[in-house]
Amino acid sequence: MWSSNDGGRGSSPRAQSNARQEMTKMKIAIIGTGNIGHGLASVLAGTGHPVVVSDRAGGTAAAAKLAEAGATVTAADIATAVSGADLVILATPFGAFDSIAAVADFAGKTVIDVSNPITEDFSGLSIGHSTSAAEDIARGLPGATVVKAFNTVFAQHYATGLSVGGRPVQTFVAADDAAARATVIALAGEIGIEAIDAGPLKNARYLEPLGFLNITFGYILGRGTDIAPAWLSK
Repeated sequence: MWSSNDGGRGSSPRAQSNARQEMTKMKIAIIGTGNIGHGLASVLAGTGHPVVVSDRAGGTAAAAKLAEAGATVTAADIATAVSGADLVILATPFGAFDSIAAVADFAGKTVIDVSNPITEDFSGLSIGHSTSAAEDIARGLPGATVVKAFNTVFAQHYATGLSVGGRPVQTFVAADDAAARATVIALAGEIGIEAIDAGPLKNARYLEPLGFLNITFGYILGRGTDIAPAWLSK
């Protein structure tokens, strides 16, 4: 199983309002059923949105495991899950993207990339500075709208509550389409995450290093996973 265009102006109140109105109708496919995929499925199932999970094995075992934990989702092969979805979450390692793109049609879909392109030895990022995993995925999915989000949220938070020190965990949402950003911001709010509009998709070049820094603090510098980055204001 896999674990894992307005040019960047802020989302308008109208766009955010429209996104909230559409929430009840949104079908969500989660590709990848590792810790991140399982965690997102478990909290999104509680929002009332239809959620389908998928992986190389068709998602059946993952759906059964989620059902045991009280989360109602369905399972499907990758192509079917993507075809029937309004929004697709790629909860897979960045390296799995090519094989997923080869078996499903993402045209017309809003796609959330949660990956951090980390090297196999966890020594750093495999790409960056002049591009990002999210931008590479967008280039590989012509016709789709790619959004970067949730890449700085440890999987453990989905099981233990999406807050740290009494404050909601934050996510930073970047996309070139304002309506897509508004949709993901609203969805994050439904599961208890405070979402910050991070502008255009190219800003994933900065969000992915932030994700790696979070991993470094948590796993290499010994702070554990009960941490999360936050952007504070007075």
